[in-house]
Amino acid sequence: MDPSFTTREPSPTIRYASYLLAAVALLLVIGVHLLSALLSGLLVYELVQAMTPLLGRRISGDRARVVVVAVLGAIVVGLLILLILGAISFFRSEIGNPELLWQQQLMPLVEKARQQLPPILVDNLPDSVDDLRVGAIELARKHAGTLQLAGKGAVRVFVHIIIGLVLGAIIALSRARPAHQVGPLAAALGQRSQRLAEAFHNIVFAQVKISLINTVFTAIFLLGALPLFGIHLPLAKTLVVLTFIVGLLPVVGNLLSNTAVTIVALSVSLGVAIAALGFLIVIHKLEYFLNARIVGIQINARAWELLIAMLLMEAAFGLPGVIAAPIYYAYLKSELEAEKLI
Repeated sequence: MDPSFTTREPSPTIRYASYLLAAVALLLVIGVHLLSALLSGLLVYELVQAMTPLLGRRISGDRARVVVVAVLGAIVVGLLILLILGAISFFRSEIGNPELLWQQQLMPLVEKARQQLPPILVDNLPDSVDDLRVGAIELARKHAGTLQLAGKGAVRVFVHIIIGLVLGAIIALSRARPAHQVGPLAAALGQRSQRLAEAFHNIVFAQVKISLINTVFTAIFLLGALPLFGIHLPLAKTLVVLTFIVGLLPVVGNLLSNTAVTIVALSVSLGVAIAALGFLIVIHKLEYFLNARIVGIQINARAWELLIAMLLMEAAFGLPGVIAAPIYYAYLKSELEAEKLI
């Protein structure tokens, strides 16, 4: 239990009430679209908690420790904001001039796809850059309202992330203060929050390791192996970054990255697409055992358990449910284990 919540063991009624409140809060977070704020806050909190002991050992006194946490929190928030802005800048520089994107990247992909795909699909592809541009403009016009809502939603999510980052640093700072006496319900809720943070730590940091390994293998294949044979996939760097980002999603992340790489490889030739797909299948089969070991050690769960949780959460909440499912499932399992029910 977190040292800030020092009191006697709560009664079963209070403990069960804390479980109910925690469940309602977690479902409400998804329902009111605050999942991005929760995850970003948990990320900063866990990063600060992980780094504080490294410096706290050399600094004595509660005030000094508070200063350390405050400085680390500011650094973590600043670095994460720079990371987000850097990712946006990278994609803009990778895409480059929109006109060149139409002429030199998208249209060649279409032309090569026309040579590889069945006639029934080729008939629906544009014949020129102008047709491709007109089709895109027409599609954008038909879905202008949806795109406008998506833009507003993206801005709202970004604001929520920034607020979550700041709140995570503030909460980490409050945890560094001397322990104080609290009521039994607050203590029980504090324990629920602490286990949620631990579940987040176990899932996310394990998934970061998995995604890094997957990204390294993909980068070796796209930026190293294929160029040795004179094959250069378009948007290869973007695919590597995309592999890391979507790889943060357990199970489905690999499917998304594999699909993107295979489609781009198909634009070069059918043989390259088959080679890419074969390589990715072999690598991910080898990674399956590593993934099971990394995640299994952290939360004692197998891939099929996470997949079922993700399917149920996706059916109930859509994409946010897919993102939240591994963390929520790890938290649920930790609570059940603490009660010795599993």
